[in-house]
Amino acid sequence: MRILTLLAGPALSLAALSLTAPPAVAQGAGATLTDQAIAVRDKALGDPTGWDVVESLTTEVGARPVGSAAMSRARDWGVAKLKALGFENVHVEPFTTSAWSRGLESAEVVGPWPQPLHILGLGGASSTPKGGLTAPIVVFATYRAMLDQPMGSLAGKIAVVTETMTRTQDGAGYGGINANRTQGPVEAARRGAVAYLVRSLSTDDTRLPHTGAASPGGIPAAALSTPDAELLDHMVARGRPVTVRLDMTSSLNPAAQAWNVVGEIRGREAADEVIVVGGHLDSWDPGTGAIDDGAGVAIMTAAARLASAERPRRTIRVVMFGSEEQSGSGAAYAAAHKDEIGKIVVAGESDEGAGLIWSLNLPRGAAGHPAMKAFLTAIGPLKIIVGRGPPQQGGSDIAGLMGGGAPFVDFHQDASRYFDLHHSADDTLDKIKPDELAQNVAVWASFLYTVANSDIDFRKLAAPAP
Repeated sequence: MRILTLLAGPALSLAALSLTAPPAVAQGAGATLTDQAIAVRDKALGDPTGWDVVESLTTEVGARPVGSAAMSRARDWGVAKLKALGFENVHVEPFTTSAWSRGLESAEVVGPWPQPLHILGLGGASSTPKGGLTAPIVVFATYRAMLDQPMGSLAGKIAVVTETMTRTQDGAGYGGINANRTQGPVEAARRGAVAYLVRSLSTDDTRLPHTGAASPGGIPAAALSTPDAELLDHMVARGRPVTVRLDMTSSLNPAAQAWNVVGEIRGREAADEVIVVGGHLDSWDPGTGAIDDGAGVAIMTAAARLASAERPRRTIRVVMFGSEEQSGSGAAYAAAHKDEIGKIVVAGESDEGAGLIWSLNLPRGAAGHPAMKAFLTAIGPLKIIVGRGPPQQGGSDIAGLMGGGAPFVDFHQDASRYFDLHHSADDTLDKIKPDELAQNVAVWASFLYTVANSDIDFRKLAAPAP
């Protein structure tokens, strides 16, 4: 899951731009790009492909941690699925990356009021010594409060950060405290802590902890369920020392085999001009990886297929990235395609779950182009806000392409409930609403259709005037 930022600059709704769909859709050779984009939208809203793809992935493969046997099955599933849906040039692109694997884990308060704690180890965390680790805890209400501690001041202690995450539609609450998890173990270790516990980066109220990657700090590190983080707050508030026992095992493969799975619909005229879209095929292990990011894989696969019912002018390429959660797939893809970046028309990624797309940002200067006018008209009834500014953060797996100069877009999904679920045992298929998934497919399919069947050049549109 990428770290989200707020929309850049003021925004207008499509209704405010007076972009509304006509009541009927023209068909046949005389249909305009707008007419066809509307037809693609309507077909996508009633098409089951997106749901069928994510149902298949979660049912037939399940959780897909990088480096696992399940990830190998996911690779084979991806190849078979793309071929079955009519994609061409279906292949895998291997790379190696670091892969952390979870072993047995347990945690409990041993004094003064013994109780079990619900945890999930953070990716990259070290094992405890054989037989476990028992130490007093020091609780900090904020991550900043821990950072304010002098070096060495936490020697022999388990550092605990119980800062809460704010629920927001755009996911900014997650980005605001992401360092609590990703950098917390390193910073705790620098101050002498023997282990680190952090309140899950989550907006839920269940005893299901939420895992995620963290920079290796050389110490055991785990996420607490939100109620258990509050339980420790209540205990320390009574003024007595609290002692916790951790028993955690894990392993790390510094050079695990991984794969990006790729399929295309080749362009009929400008096949070397490529639109690259995708989601990440890997997932964390507690759930079945439905919303993070089986949904993204399904959305992009279905959208590309629907946008290519008739062979497009340009090539549409779908990438199922093979190691986003523990990193590596985006960099590997960018390195393998560095000589092609100049021919990449635009890149996009879906990695915010399956909630409705509620806002979007297009490259600078693009909204006035006829192709984007057709796209915006097509999605007008879907009540999506169009940001005035350019996109800021297209996604971690396309970051390498973005850094190389490829234009990109950012379609924001409603993340209001996303962080109740992601990286937890509750990331399962039943949390996806088929109609909301179909709305995502419709937006992306309309976008892909208009870009693939036009001559829009996002680089020229964004270039400053001479």
